[in-house]
Amino acid sequence: MEFAELILTPKLDGVLLYDQLSERPVDGTLCITGHHLILSTRQEGAQELWLLHQNIDLVERKPHIVNNILEGGTIILKCKDLRIIALKILSPQEYFNISNSIEQLSNLEETKMLYPFFYIRMYDILEDGYGAYRPEQEYAKLLANGDEWRLTTVNSSYQVCPTYGSKLLVPRSITDDQIVQSAAFRDGGRFPVLAYRHTNGASMLRSSQPLAAPGVTKRCRADEAILNAVLGRSKKGFIFDTWGSKGKGGNTETDQHYSQWKKVTRPIGQFSSVSALLDSFQKLMEACNDVQCSSDKWLSRLEISGWLGYVLNALNAACVVAQCLDQEGSPVLVHGGKGFDTTLIVTSLVQIILNPDCRTIRGLQALIEREWLQGGYPFSTRHKHSCYTPAHQRRKSSSATFLLFLDCVYQLYAQFPCSFEYDHRLLIVIFEHSYFSQYGTFLCDSEHERVRLKVFTRTTSLWSHLNRPEVVKSLLNPLYEPNPAVIWPSVAPISIVLWSELYTRWSVDQSQLKITFGRIQALVSREKDLRSRALKLRRQLADLQRQHKHSENGNNADRLHSATADMYDPGDDGDEESLSSDPIGSSK
Repeated sequence: MEFAELILTPKLDGVLLYDQLSERPVDGTLCITGHHLILSTRQEGAQELWLLHQNIDLVERKPHIVNNILEGGTIILKCKDLRIIALKILSPQEYFNISNSIEQLSNLEETKMLYPFFYIRMYDILEDGYGAYRPEQEYAKLLANGDEWRLTTVNSSYQVCPTYGSKLLVPRSITDDQIVQSAAFRDGGRFPVLAYRHTNGASMLRSSQPLAAPGVTKRCRADEAILNAVLGRSKKGFIFDTWGSKGKGGNTETDQHYSQWKKVTRPIGQFSSVSALLDSFQKLMEACNDVQCSSDKWLSRLEISGWLGYVLNALNAACVVAQCLDQEGSPVLVHGGKGFDTTLIVTSLVQIILNPDCRTIRGLQALIEREWLQGGYPFSTRHKHSCYTPAHQRRKSSSATFLLFLDCVYQLYAQFPCSFEYDHRLLIVIFEHSYFSQYGTFLCDSEHERVRLKVFTRTTSLWSHLNRPEVVKSLLNPLYEPNPAVIWPSVAPISIVLWSELYTRWSVDQSQLKITFGRIQALVSREKDLRSRALKLRRQLADLQRQHKHSENGNNADRLHSATADMYDPGDDGDEESLSSDPIGSSK
């Protein structure tokens, strides 16, 4: 298939562009390419529109009919970055051509046709993001400090678990045969692997739930061996279920075979499928986009959406797991369903709470790489559709799990604004690129698929772009002060806030917020300059004091030398007279 076959009208003049915040439309020329929708205009003060087709979530048509005659119409584009754009086209034929082209180009099924495979970067790569966070590098300290863990390549061909990476960290005492047996016991082959090891030695593992199907054994000694291997000196461990077991003795570990492990259920939501999260997100955005409703009605719609409830539950579950690791010093296994969604949310948040490295820009990238990308989160499947596609038109596998994680990180940042090297801008950038991007980082559903499609060699990494000095500078939190301590967030309902910088940025004017943020940056920059000047002045003062002291010491030494010379110099006439007049001398 060629893109030219899908582009029926490549260029059209006289198109009117409407967006949510503009008071008047922009008149310009619309161009359609294989990957972009471009609207250029000579209108003063208006910006050019560059919209990736992959960003478009839904295409709505509103034909303009007068006296039963079609006179063009309006194409409403609802985007995955939460923007809503309307294009008014006067020609009936062009109206149909353009709407059909956009709909087909925004729903390409073949991954190789997406923009990251065609994108040509215009800068030199200082660091290859694809190789920056490899498991052997990430776990180098852990592997070097003892013999408790090893890096296994049992999944190098992705046959043991198709959604896991090729290199995984497991207890050294566990053999590859035991790993294969445990994988057969767990849903999707996602056997327990190390996600994080706390400074006190307590380990956090993640996996899927045990299989619960007719004919499947209820016990796996190899799986029990993996969990018991991480107990160490601890007398007990905790198994956290983030999804909720189905029925008595459902897909969870049996008590008699895991006697040293206490089971705790902390479901993030009472839903039967991951699509329920997207349903909740859809209701949230319907409320955020309705700027005409009253405050009471808006708050009611916000509560009905249930989104902030999911945020609170996720943070609550992560805090409980973090307490077991930090305060109890006990190992924890986190699972839920297939181990993709709620599991990864909790294990990721636990690390941000406990590990200050995850509160840096590179630390967050490494966390997303370990837990979400190498951990097999199906980004392409989950992000095929977003909140604007009606439930009956989207796949049941679509979800907003990763967004929920980013929202929870935002809540932590909002409560501890000085403990994060990054701010909400980095979270928004990652949110957008996870849905549509010129970079290949979030392509496909697993490492296996990325290897098969040669993503690592044929596309550019998002991390390569973000880690460029000029880009990093724009994402830094001006209030950041490194905090090595654990951060314990409040999970009271009143402490959970709406992420307005993301959810209402296209419906509510954010200019005042940007001005305020600019003032904060200016004040912090001014403070840094003053600190630098004060430090420079202190150094100059210290130098002057040293010079003055040295000068005084030199003058004192000169005076002392002069006085000593006056007393003992035999060529001095005054001294001879005094000696001759000495009574003792005269007696001699």
